[in-house]
Order: sequence, then C-alpha cells, then structure tokens
Amino acid sequence: MKQVAVIGCGAAGMMAAISAANSGAAVTIFEKNEKPGKKIYITGKGRCNVTNACDISEYFDKIPHGSKFLYSALYGFDNEAVMRLFQDNGCKLKTERGDRVFPVSDHSSDIISTLVRILKKNKVDIRYQDEVRWIQVGEDGHVKGVVSEDSGISEFDAVIVCTGGLSYPSTGSTGDGLKFAKELGLKVTKTTPSLVPYNIKEEWCAELQGLSLKNVAIKLEQIPASGPGKKKKYVYDGFGEMLFTHFGVSGPLILTSSCYYEEADKKGEKYSYVIHLDLKPALTEEQLDKRIQREFENGKNRQFKNCLNSLFPSKMIPVMIRLSGIDPEKQVNSITRGERLSFVSLIKNLRMEVEGLRGFPEAIITRGGVAVNEINPSTMESKKIKRLYFAGEVIDVDAQTGGFNLQIAWSTGHLAGESAATTEKEN
Repeated sequence: MKQVAVIGCGAAGMMAAISAANSGAAVTIFEKNEKPGKKIYITGKGRCNVTNACDISEYFDKIPHGSKFLYSALYGFDNEAVMRLFQDNGCKLKTERGDRVFPVSDHSSDIISTLVRILKKNKVDIRYQDEVRWIQVGEDGHVKGVVSEDSGISEFDAVIVCTGGLSYPSTGSTGDGLKFAKELGLKVTKTTPSLVPYNIKEEWCAELQGLSLKNVAIKLEQIPASGPGKKKKYVYDGFGEMLFTHFGVSGPLILTSSCYYEEADKKGEKYSYVIHLDLKPALTEEQLDKRIQREFENGKNRQFKNCLNSLFPSKMIPVMIRLSGIDPEKQVNSITRGERLSFVSLIKNLRMEVEGLRGFPEAIITRGGVAVNEINPSTMESKKIKRLYFAGEVIDVDAQTGGFNLQIAWSTGHLAGESAATTEKEN
C-alpha cells in the first residue's frame, strides 16, 4: 500500500487526504495546530462559504490569476461533486444570493466535523502539533519523506504540500510550503495580500466608519508612473456592497476589486490607484439631476443641508455637503444650475485615493505562491521533484470572493490526492 504524507489539515489538505485514501493509499496528515481546519472555521464570517453553485464554466472569469492552470482540477472535481460529498455525509447545504453555498446550520464547524468524520472512516492518521520542518528528497530527484518536530524522520512514497499561504497567520498560515518550495529550488512568485481592504488617503472616510452601502458601483483606476505611452485604465468595475472603516474601505465589492490590484509594472515602477464610487448607479446623470430638482422643488425654501435625507444615509450627509462646496445654509431655490450639476457629478463619481492594501492579517487569501509552471496541472505534481505535490493556496492561483477560493482548494486537493495515490513510483 502506498504511503502518502499530507502537510496541513486545512481545506486542501483534508480533501487531498480523503482523495488519496479513497484511491487506496495509507495517509498521514501532519498539522502543526492542535486541531483541524482553523482557517475554514473563520471563513464566511464563521459560516463557511463552501463553494459557488454557478456553472463550473463561469469559474474561469472569477479567477484573475491561474485560471487556465486549474482547468483539469476544476472539471475533475467540480462544485457539484463537492456539494454531493458534504450532503452524502450528512452536512446539509443551502444556496444563497450570488450562488454562494453554505451549510444549512450556518456553522463552519459542521463542514470541519464532516471532513474529519470522512477522514476517520478512511483511517487517515492525523498528527496534530507535529510541524514538518523539511521535505526529504533523494539523489534521484524523488521525494523520500518528511522530517517533523515530533515524529522525526518519516519515509513516504509521496508528499502533498497543503500549507496555505500567508493570509490570517494566526490560523497557522505562515508560508511553510513556500519555504519548502524555495529550499527545493522551485520558483515562488511574489506574495501579496488579496481579498483585502484598502487604506484610503481621504480623511473623510474615517468619519463614515461603520457605514455600509448597498447597491453601489465602483471602478478601480490604475495610474502608471508617468512616461511616454503609459495610460490610465480601469482594472475593475463592479456592483454590490461596501463598508467604510477607520482606515478606509472594505466589504465584498472592495475585497473583490483588490484581486486586480498590482503594486508595480514589470519594470518595478509603482502604480497608484483611485476608486471611483457611484452612489446612484441605477440612475444616469440626467435622471439623477431630475430627481435632485424634484427634491429641491418640494422644499423650495429649505436649506441645502435639510434636503438630502432621501438621497444619502444621515451619516453621509455632512461629508457630501462639505465635498460639494455648497453652503449648507443656502436655500435650495438659490442653488445655481452649475452647483447642482457639480453635485450630481460628485454623487456619480466620488473619488478616493488608495494609499495601499491592508496586510496579511486581514487578507482572506494570498496572491502569489509556488509558480504554476513548476506544477503539472493534470496531476498537481512538481515537474522537478517526482512524488511531490501541491494543492490549495500555496499555489500561485487566486479568485474573487463567493466560494471560488475554497472550490480551488477542494479541486486541487482532490486531484493531488488521487494522483499521489495512483501514480506509479517509477514516474
């Protein structure tokens, strides 16, 4: 019986172990934490967005980096297969807005306990608080085993690295797999936080701390360092919900836009970014102007500051007045056409200068990792080191919010586990 080691007991690791065991291997998981699935536990605000129920072909538009690489993995073990696995093992699921799939209980712990139950049924040996220090490779370029803190030297026929990236380091994601890859001479691309909030330069953002806006639209504008032929462009355009914080902005719409944030171009010259917020995306500027005229007409003798309650949340009104440059005490019947049109433009294009991304402790995922050209997409095996496999966030692939990243973990884990268990040793 083939002996397979899995490093990491998160989403990709547990799925890799289940897949390898189902394919006939004896599987050992090494987990440095005291329990499994620490990151799963906090995903989806503790509810765990297991996957996304949209057609699997739609996934590739939701994966900014590495979509082609994931073709075999996603089609080999798709979202329907994931949902079937959980439901067949007693974990009922539900589908919510945006095709996001959650456990009916709204408890991520039910996802973890279901996976652990399957692992036990398959007689997988889980060694908690046993951190792998390095991976052993023979002179023939084949994996020999691992060296861990408690177990010491352990020989295995194959090793699957499922250690995650650098996001939420408190869960144990501290880049161990990236370190292993570098030590073994594999290319690791630059890692940055992704699905992460922004720091914003404008001080008025902090005044709106805690304010959530629904049904708004944003465009993320990328501005290159000045030079001939360099043009500004919009790298993201989206609609949804956002949140103001003490440091800037967050919320689903903002987090998704961060997938498209590049620090610098290929020459290393840094980009700057501006968020263009449309507070009334359902209305054209002309329609919005007519609406504001109606508001003003209904309160001819009222002051400007008292005519905005139907347009904005109360917390936002003082900020919008200040940014408009219109005297708050001014009666609306004396506001000029030019002032009104300028106000319309402000509502349709509220600009925020991005100071930068927040750090890994607040990032849902890591962008970057083991380069996809180092890995066989049909098996998840390293092209340089035989019998060494990678799955999940440790690989340089990432997706938008909505269950897509967990699906990547399930799919790559499944493929890596199956491959590790069934590929001939002579390979």
